[in-house]
Amino acid sequence: MFAILETGSKQYRVEEGDVLEVELLEENRISEAKSVDFDSVLLVADANVHIGQPFVENAYIKAKVLEEIKAPKIIVFKKKSKKQYRKTRGHRQKLLRIQIEKIGIGAAKEAAPEAEAEIKPKAAAEPKTEPKPKIEAKPKAEPKPKTPAKEKVAAKPKAEAKPKAAAKPKAAAKDKVEKKEAKPKAKAAPKAKAAAKPKAESKPKAAAKKEAKPKKETKKEETE
Repeated sequence: MFAILETGSKQYRVEEGDVLEVELLEENRISEAKSVDFDSVLLVADANVHIGQPFVENAYIKAKVLEEIKAPKIIVFKKKSKKQYRKTRGHRQKLLRIQIEKIGIGAAKEAAPEAEAEIKPKAAAEPKTEPKPKIEAKPKAEPKPKTPAKEKVAAKPKAEAKPKAAAKPKAAAKDKVEKKEAKPKAKAAPKAKAAAKPKAESKPKAAAKKEAKPKKETKKEETE
């Protein structure tokens, strides 16, 4: 007899007594006796084959939790070309190792024993204490009468400003002008024009070149 079990978005072919590793389950699905029940059974094959749509009705698988383990490490490497981006990460998935104890169909599943919650006896209600009488509030003290404000002293009259002394008349600028009478500038004598220098007599042209020496009589003339 075998069955196909679905858990953790994966499917497993199991038989009674098999040990397999499945994805980690929630804690509330595991009982105190370290057992877990699966009802997502896709197929059960005994004398007949029962195929679920999607699950087989009244089919269950009971398993025992052995231990919690970690899968081998997986290296995740990311790279982007021409961007100097490189990242390396490792991951180990948590798994649960279980052993299949029973595969059943049609019978009611055995309910896992639940621990009875201890009911604590309620504490005896304490007798209500009588409310304390309210203390009368003291009458508020009457406010003291405000003292009359002192009369403001009359301000003294300001002393009259003295008249400013009349400005002395400025010394007549005439005396200064007389002193600073500019002397008449002497007229500059007209510059005598420089007498034009007589041009130097042009030097007589160089004497004619020396008379050319008479050529030597040729040998022919001598022979004649």
